Amino acid sequence: MADHCTVCHKCVTPCPVDIDFGDVSMNMRNLLRKMGQKKFNPGTAASMFFLNATDPATINATRTAMIGWGYKAQRLGHDILKKFAKKQTKAPPETVGKPAVREQVIHFINKKMPGNLPKKTARALLDIEDDKIVPIIRDPQTTTADTEAVFYFPGCGSERLFSQVGLATQAMLWHVGVQTVLPPGYLCCGYPQRGNGQFDKAEKMMTDNRVLFHRMANTLNYLDIKTVVVSCGTCYDQLATYEFDKIFPGCRIIDIHEYLLEKNVRLEGVAGTRYMYHEPCHNPMKLQESGKTINALISTVDNVKIEKNERCCGESGTLAVSRPDISTQVRFRKEEEMIKGADKLRADGFTGDVKILTSCPSCMQGLSRYNDDSDTTADYIVIEMARHLLGENWLPEYVARANAGGIERVLV
Repeated sequence: MADHCTVCHKCVTPCPVDIDFGDVSMNMRNLLRKMGQKKFNPGTAASMFFLNATDPATINATRTAMIGWGYKAQRLGHDILKKFAKKQTKAPPETVGKPAVREQVIHFINKKMPGNLPKKTARALLDIEDDKIVPIIRDPQTTTADTEAVFYFPGCGSERLFSQVGLATQAMLWHVGVQTVLPPGYLCCGYPQRGNGQFDKAEKMMTDNRVLFHRMANTLNYLDIKTVVVSCGTCYDQLATYEFDKIFPGCRIIDIHEYLLEKNVRLEGVAGTRYMYHEPCHNPMKLQESGKTINALISTVDNVKIEKNERCCGESGTLAVSRPDISTQVRFRKEEEMIKGADKLRADGFTGDVKILTSCPSCMQGLSRYNDDSDTTADYIVIEMARHLLGENWLPEYVARANAGGIERVLV
């Protein structure tokens, strides 16, 4: 039962007695772990090792092994076993009991992992991996010490895994002319640990982070930070419990896309591409309905509305590696929605690119697995905006500018 919950918390809304089964599932996992009844899972163990690590050398080595070699092996496995995978995804088998190893291997490779990821983490590219310094990133030509400063918490998905998400967020904050303060070293918010039933580990992580942020706030009180920016919904939900108003008095937490809309940054008149939007289960956009936000941020030259593509993508943090058989069932319905949504955008004879945009690193990975099925491309909203507003080479150009005197390093 605990394994089958994706912890999306969506069942609490229709529940007549207000039971949040996501919280129940996390408590079940924690109880099983404390009783010594939780089964060892190599996929979960590898994922949690990567997320729990704080040493840069360990993170970079694990990333090379898991992302560099592991993803390549998975993609190769998919190409070799494609025939068996298609048979399985057309009629997903039941997920009660333990599936055979051969079947589980096919579950693991039946949808391709994303390729062409950055070779290094965002911090490694900017040389800010030292956990004793707080990086302040700003354009020295257009900012002063009095310029608005924001605290950006990238989280694991936007920094360790899909580093282009964290870099696109930083590049757009640079573009709007604010100072961006990053936390010292690699930090995880603690949500993946809670989600996997490691409550004691999560509590320790959260307490350590809050102590560190208080020290940061004391050191950087002259910046008068009033905004905490996130680029991940699970990070938002977890940071909401940190009591940030006691760390940076009077501050608010906001998603990068809502912050850009607030700053009147828009991508208008996109030609040759039409979009769908996948709202993550942990939606970081809290100020208004997320569909309104994305349609206000991005518009195409033919004014085709960006519609939501419903259903869970099936990635659900570490679920796709720990229980790929359950993910296969979830993806069965999402694949139908992806094909239906893409066909609708092509119904008038449109022959350009169809992209599915999202605002969750885990969902970006999950959605990229449907690229071949629906002939779509998955991407992040802020990356798509950076590509069009800052140019195709936005990533190397931003890294070069930041490294050429755009990073102040403050000892904490």
